[in-house]
Parts: sequence; structure tokens; C-alpha cells
Amino acid sequence: MKEAKTNKTNAARILDKEKIKYDLVPYEVDENDLSAIHVASQLKEPIERVFKTLVLQGNKTGIFVCVIPGKEEVDLKKAAKFSGNKNCDLIPMKEILGLTGYIRGGCSPIGMKKNYPTYFHHTASEFDYIYVSAGIRGLQIKTDPSSLIKCCRAEICDLIIEEKEEED
Repeated sequence: MKEAKTNKTNAARILDKEKIKYDLVPYEVDENDLSAIHVASQLKEPIERVFKTLVLQGNKTGIFVCVIPGKEEVDLKKAAKFSGNKNCDLIPMKEILGLTGYIRGGCSPIGMKKNYPTYFHHTASEFDYIYVSAGIRGLQIKTDPSSLIKCCRAEICDLIIEEKEEED
């Protein structure tokens, strides 16, 4: 039986052009659960290796991108600081396609309509491979984070809300 061929996405073509090794890894989409946690369970991978791409708007610099571990939440104060803004917020869902060329649940840090400033949470560098969206729902890119960060011309920083430890 012939294996189904996975069509290359724009993100994959960019990685090809940059000569970055990667695997396209399909997963079962659940329209009611587009979370990275669902993706990780489908891939049978730890959630720490599955990164989600968030698009934000700063009050000074405009649109920028944060790539963070799938189960975490972006710390808007940290994101604003690292991106050169006083404050920032996630862009409204209805604006994602127009700004990036991607839809919710399929937003890749590679190959957006414009080269927005991009920031990866520092834990990406701790792994020999991570997953990010390939640019469509149901397909992830598995690749070396240092090559991916270089391809995205991204900076590495601390972007997530830290859990507060309870005092005794």
C-alpha cells in the first residue's frame, strides 16, 4: 500500500531553501481542541517539546511573534519588555489570517506574510528537537531549535508566566 504523500507547506519550503533538516509530522485535528496539549498527545511527545506561536501587538513596535512551550501562557509584561514596548496584547483572533497568512491552530513562526520580530522562549534551546506548526492544522514541523531560531531571525528570552511558589 502506498503511503499518503504529505504536501509541503510554505514553512517547509522555506526550511528546504535554508537547507534545514526537518520532518513533517501529521496529527489528528480536533476542531474543538486546537491546543498544543492535544497536539502533544497526538504526537505522543512531551508537551515541553511542542511550541505554540502567538501573535501580539505592542504599543510602540507593532506586530511581533512569541513562540512558547505549549502548556504555558505568555507573560505580556515580559513580552512587552523584550520587544521594546511599554505594553502589548494578543491580536484579536479575526486578524490572524490577514496579518500572518495562517489560521488559528495552524500558525507557524516560519513564512508569515511579513518578517515580524520573533522571540522564542529560552527552553526551546534545551532540546535537540522541538515541534512547531507547519502552517496548517494537522501538520507539525519537527526540527532542531537552534536552526529554527536562526531561520526565524529570532531572539531567545524568558516569555512565560512563572508559577508562584507558595510560602510556608
